[in-house]
Amino acid sequence: MTYQVTPIHAFRDNYIWCITRKDTNECIIVDPGDASPVIAYCEQNNKKICAILITHHHADHIGGVSGLVHSQYMVSNATIYGPEETPCSHINHRCREGEQIDIPPLNITLSILEVPGHTMDHIAYYNQDWLFCGDTLFSCGCGRLFEGTPEIMFHSLRKIHALDDNTQVFCAHEYTQSNIDFALTIEPNNTALQQYANHVKRLRENQQETLPSTIGLEKDVNPFLRWHDAQLKENLSRHWQCEVSDDIETLAMTRRWKDTF
Repeated sequence: MTYQVTPIHAFRDNYIWCITRKDTNECIIVDPGDASPVIAYCEQNNKKICAILITHHHADHIGGVSGLVHSQYMVSNATIYGPEETPCSHINHRCREGEQIDIPPLNITLSILEVPGHTMDHIAYYNQDWLFCGDTLFSCGCGRLFEGTPEIMFHSLRKIHALDDNTQVFCAHEYTQSNIDFALTIEPNNTALQQYANHVKRLRENQQETLPSTIGLEKDVNPFLRWHDAQLKENLSRHWQCEVSDDIETLAMTRRWKDTF
């Protein structure tokens, strides 16, 4: 079966992901913060929405759900998946860690990870090919800790770090270039990061998306997945003028530096 994952642009830098398959006109929508671009996409491509996947409660991820539910582009028995604690009345299937969800119209099975940190209700959806991680992981970055602690985010990112290197990473924002600017500051001698920076620069000069990334790439270039790296720890220790050796502390100090960058 041939699947395609297409970014639908929303707001300034959001990606609403749309999963389609060649032999059906039904599709799955991930994190629809705005209904209008999704409706326009469905109209232009003759698509009907059979499922919506929600990762967390922020408005730029759920703000369009109501508009889609009341549109002509939702099939009558559509399922709206989301975290147990997300305050969205349209969710009719609330997901927990380790659960598998089946979406028959596209013959897709996805597993659930609970990945709190950015928000406490945050979940991610994945299979052997894809990770839809909302605002937990970005290319070369991670989400701000609006509700969680560095320790909570560390354990969430460690779950993502354990996924197969070939898994494609579908983040919810086009933050890659600005994240790289920070990553090069904290790891200026990272050759893989330098090469990635050149690649991303070419993409953005041509107004192209930098996503999806992959787990394997992020392990090489993303400082928020490189808490084990001795050179990164040394650079953090020099910057903060204190010894940084613990992995959780490494993530905490990296996030603190990024927050003021």
